[in-house]
Order: sequence, then C-alpha cells, then structure tokens
Amino acid sequence: MGSLLIVLSIALFFSFMSYYFTWQEDQSMLSQFKDRNAQASNLLNKFGAGVSHFFMYKGFGLASFAFPLLLAVTGLYLFLGLDKKGLIGKWIWGLTGIIWVSVALGFFAVEQPLLGGLIGYEMNDFLQDYTGKIGVFLLLIFVLIVILVQLFNFTPEGIASFFRSQKQNIKSDFKKTNPKVSVAGENSIELSTDADVPVVVDTYTHKKDIPPLQTEAGLDVNLPQEEEMDIDLKVEKVTEEKEEKDIKAEKLVQDFGEFDPKLELGNYKFPPLDLLDPHGASGGITINQEELEENKNKIVSTLKNYKIGIAQIKATIGPTVTLYEIVPEAGIRISKIKNLEDDIALSLAALGIRIIAPIPGKGTIGIEVPNKNATIVSMRSVIASNKFQKAEMELPIAFGKTISNETFVVDLAKMPHMLMAGATGQGKSVGLNAVITSLLYKKHPAEVKFILVDPKKVELTLYNKIERHFLAKLPDSEDAIITDNTKVIHTLNSLCIEMDNRYELLKLAMVRNIKEYNVKFKARKLNPNDGHKFLPYIILVIDEFADLIMTAGKEVETPIARLAQLARAIGIHLIIATQRPSVNVITGIIKANFPARIAFRVTSKIDSRTILDAQGADQLIGRGDMLYTQGNDVTRLQCAFVDTPEVAKITEYIGSQRAYPDAHLLPEYVGEDSGTGIDYDIADRDAMFRDAAEVIVTAQQGSASLIQRKLKLGYNRAGRIIDQLEAAGIVGPFEGSKARQVLVPDMYALEQLLQNETK
Repeated sequence: MGSLLIVLSIALFFSFMSYYFTWQEDQSMLSQFKDRNAQASNLLNKFGAGVSHFFMYKGFGLASFAFPLLLAVTGLYLFLGLDKKGLIGKWIWGLTGIIWVSVALGFFAVEQPLLGGLIGYEMNDFLQDYTGKIGVFLLLIFVLIVILVQLFNFTPEGIASFFRSQKQNIKSDFKKTNPKVSVAGENSIELSTDADVPVVVDTYTHKKDIPPLQTEAGLDVNLPQEEEMDIDLKVEKVTEEKEEKDIKAEKLVQDFGEFDPKLELGNYKFPPLDLLDPHGASGGITINQEELEENKNKIVSTLKNYKIGIAQIKATIGPTVTLYEIVPEAGIRISKIKNLEDDIALSLAALGIRIIAPIPGKGTIGIEVPNKNATIVSMRSVIASNKFQKAEMELPIAFGKTISNETFVVDLAKMPHMLMAGATGQGKSVGLNAVITSLLYKKHPAEVKFILVDPKKVELTLYNKIERHFLAKLPDSEDAIITDNTKVIHTLNSLCIEMDNRYELLKLAMVRNIKEYNVKFKARKLNPNDGHKFLPYIILVIDEFADLIMTAGKEVETPIARLAQLARAIGIHLIIATQRPSVNVITGIIKANFPARIAFRVTSKIDSRTILDAQGADQLIGRGDMLYTQGNDVTRLQCAFVDTPEVAKITEYIGSQRAYPDAHLLPEYVGEDSGTGIDYDIADRDAMFRDAAEVIVTAQQGSASLIQRKLKLGYNRAGRIIDQLEAAGIVGPFEGSKARQVLVPDMYALEQLLQNETK
C-alpha cells in the first residue's frame, strides 16, 4: 500500500505539471475518454488528462499540487512502518492549506480561474455575496495567521525580535561601509573630514548643545550628542534538553490526557454516609458537672492525704474517659504521684485509672478517669468529619476520637504496617471493620485491593460481596476470603513474588516507591508493552494471627517478616490482629517491623508490654477503648463503632455496582510439594519454549516473571513454560520466592541440549 501511494503521488505530480501546458489541447479529448484510439497530450495520456482536469480545473487549481505531496508522505509512513499518530494532523492541515490557497488564488486572480480552480472561484464568489471583498480578505488574513501560529509558532514577539536583529545588522553594516568615526585613543575620538584634516577632540568636552568646533581647515565639525543606547536586552531561557521518551510521553498526555486507572469503572459511586448509623449520637458529649466536681474533690483529697499539694487542676472530657491534668506544687516528686495509682482508683471507685506522669510536651501530670456514662463514637461521625474528608493521605484511616474529642486520622502508607492486639471481645474485629470502612469510603477500587485472612471464618465473610471490586486472591482460589491455613501460606508466598515483581518494575522505571511509579505511569512515561502497569495498594488483613502461628509457625512468620521488612515501598501493607499477645505469637522479628501498634484491653501488664513496650493496656475499660502508638507517644482513643448491619449495607451498595470481570489476581505460587516431577512430552511443549529458554540462559535468571516481561506472556503460561524448562533440565527446582538456578551456562550448551533431545 505504501509503495502504491508513492507511485500514485509521482504520477499525479507529472500529470499536474503537464496539464498546465496541454490543457487546451486535451480539453476536447475528455469527451472521448472511452475511445482507445483517442490520444491525449498529457504525459500520462488520458489518465493524466482526466485526473488533472478533475483536480486542477474542477478542483483546487494550483493548490492541488499538495495532494501528491500528502500521498507521498502517507506512502512513506506505510512503507517504512513509522508511527502513524501524526499522519492525521498532516492531512488536516494539508487540506486546510489547499482550501486557503485555492480561495486566495480565486480572490486575487479572478481573471485566471485556472489558478484557483472551480472550487476556489465558487467559494470566493459565494463568500463575497455575503461579506464583500473586504470580508473575504479579512477572513483569508485570519486563516493565514491561524496556520502560521499553529504550524510555524509564528508570534508577535518573534516578529519584533526579527526586526530588532535586522535593525542591528543594518547599523553594523552601515558602520562598516561609512568609517567616519573611529577610536583614536582611550579618551579621544578621531574625526575624518572630506579635506582629510585630522582633528583630535578631547572626549571629556562631550556635553549637551556643544557648539561647532572650528578646525584648522575651516571646517565646522558638529560632535554627535551623547545618547542612551535604546537596545532591548532579551534574556533567552535555556531549557533543559529533554529525552526522546519524555517528549513522546508529553505528546501522548497532550493528545489523550494522563492515564486514568479509574476509567474502567468510571461510573463507580462511593458509598453515601446514610448507610452508617449515627447510633443515637446527639450534638456531642454531655458534660456532667456534678461528676466532674466529685472526681476533682476525690483526687485532691486523696493526694492531700499523702501530703501532695496541687497548684492547678484542669479537666478534658472525652467520649469514654475524662483527663484530669494536675500541676503539683514545687518540690513534689512525680514518682510519688505515680505510685498512688491504685489509691486514686480506690477513692474514685472506678475501673481503669491510668496516670501519665508527665504528659509528653506539657508540664502537667495526667489522670485518666472513665466516665460513668460513656458516649458511643459512631463510624458515621468520624467519616463525616472535616479532618477525614479533607485528609490528603494515600491511605487515610479514621480510628475514632481522642480524649479531647478530636477525630483521629492516620495514614496507613506511612505506618507502614499495623499490629492490633487485645483480649477477646474488646473490639479488635470492630477496629478492623473501621479500618476497612475508612478505605472503602475514600479509595476507588482501582487504587486499593484487600487480601482478607479470616481463620475464624465468620468475621470477614461480609466482604465477599465486593470481591470483584476491592479484593485480591490467588488465580486458582474460588473464595476471595481466605480461611484455609494452607491457602494463607500460598498467598503470603504469592505476595512475596508480587513484591519482587514490583521491585523489578520500580528498578526499570528508575523510581524509589509506588507513589513515584504511579505518577510516572499516569504521565505515560512508562510503556505497558515493557510490562509496566498501574500498581494498586495491596492491604493484607489477618484477623487472628495466633491461630496461624500455632498451625503453620515459620512457614507463616518468614514471609510475613520479609513482607514487613521490604514491602512498604511497593505499596503492600500488613494489618495483623491477635487476641493472644504473647511473645511466641508476636515475636521480636514481627514487633521490629510493625512500628504502629494498637492495644485494646488485655488481662495482664506483660501482655501490655508485649504489644506496646509499655504498661497501660491492662488499665483500659474495654468496648473499643484503645491505645495507639507509632514510636514513643501513646495516644488513648475511643475506637469508632461500626456494626455488622452497617458493613452489610456498605458491601451491598458497592457490590451492586458494575465491577471488574474478576478479583485482582495475585501471581501464581507453586508449593515445594507440588513441583514438576513429571516429564513433559517434547511435542506438548509451548510454542515459545525455545524463545523462553534463550531468554533464561542469556539472563542466567530462571523466573516466570522474566519470561512474562520479555515475551509479553501471561503469568500462567509463563509458569507452565518454567515447568517445561525444569523438565528439560534447563532450570533447577522451585526455591520459594527466589529465582530458580539456571543449569545451562551459555547458548552453545543450550543448543547442544536441544539437539540431543531431538535425536
């Protein structure tokens, strides 16, 4: 097709050229076109005469010469296999130029209609009937300006710069051709006259209105007045030279806009607040003045009994707990007040007295006293808060409210993993639901995926309805909610493979984390043909970690520790909950990589130290009362309450909308016990087997992800080819998340191996 268009463009060019010399002779022949004996004078005979008459006479006149050029360019694009994205623009501007030239020639060369063609003549005549000659002229000028600006970056600044440069060139040329004034010395100017009498005038006498100087030759010489140089200084901006791929990316963004991962589910609607129950919350916390006064008097009297004076006391009322801040008199030891914790609890007859001595960042001592009538913090109140709605975080989570009744919002992406522990029935499952609900209200299905592990089989089953929106699973799994411990091990190892694959993508993209990678991918700077894709955040939620440790032990702890150490940069975050916070469950490796900890009420100080590395969790009052730490500071919160019917309504609302064809699929994982022990028949090998073998041997790295990227295959097919390569003795057996060993050292050895198989 390309060569045909090139040949056709050459034929049209010679036909048009010949037409201007032979059109009168061939005019009468056009009616005899079917007569084989009739001959035309055109270089291409009757074909040339007919085509030229159509384009030149009935068409656009001289402007028709652009058609052979456009056809030639199109032919070259097709012939050389060039990118055709800019071809449409060339045709659009080419046709615009053809019409403009045709109308312009019809306007200026009215007496010679052949120059503008019939179209130019008729269009000009039509426009003049409505706008007159001046209107047509102005229209032609406007279209010409549009063409010059769009195609040649023609700007008024460019014109001004051009004339300034021409002015300078004229001045310099004038000085060269008229050397009347030349510099004779540092402080003198030598003037030449027609009488060839040199006169030297001191330059210090240059003043305004200098009278003519009389020279010895009787000539009057007027010194030029000193003027300011009226030359504009134009500062040229030096732009950094861009790489070719960046230029292409900017062109793609200009043409199609940034890549939008939400486009596939463009009509997705976030769940409304009406799905959440306010749980009887009125306008806020009810202040019981009598209770405050009574507690204050009891605290003061108890401390007074031990000869501890108080200079000042202040109360901050929270939904569950009231914080009394006291300032002791000078000379009182803090440790003395700290040791009175049980005595104050006895005098107040309250459960869960907690003393903070001192409060970090303040010069006060805090005594937390539970309220007699606790206020429920509804999930609706924290989701609707301004702090959550305007949170500029990657993964915002609204846990609940602090003692000062402020909504507490944190970013899971910065934690980066979270450990949650507490005794049975103290609010762990509600806390997990609060975390998931926060993200469902804030993130699009394209941006985040959950892997839900529920050994109890009843806590997270409601989220089955949003499987094709928000959940991720193994390719061969029927249920997205993982309840089988064997599946948990496979899922964790699959996540390790996903982590390695993502790090490989980050390395190829030359970025450091998932946020930079996705920004670069949205800007179309990463080619999907090279394996690049938009990476959603993946959040692994385990509801009961102790059960997994009991049944699987190291098989679970090792991949979790590896994910916790490495996965934060590539957007994989872990949330682990357990009701047994003992050291054999929450090991040192786990604790070291989970800086964010949440403790609900526990039964002993030892458990509190295991979770928080500090006391306090044993003094909580339960029902969502929790301590949060991410580093040194410990914050007491009342966890937001979201009930099971509310979660059911949210998942029903999301699940009823249009979804992806399937859940987000994780990489396939083959356990050690299910390796490739069978031999593959050579005839059953994949068509890409040899290509894959060459890729593996060249790279000396045996992994399915490498084959997937290099040969642009799906992961399942790449996995089957890896099995066939193992059966052929090219790669070694499966070694967990590490790449397989390549047993063939070079291409020559591979060729010998494959030849021996065919004998």
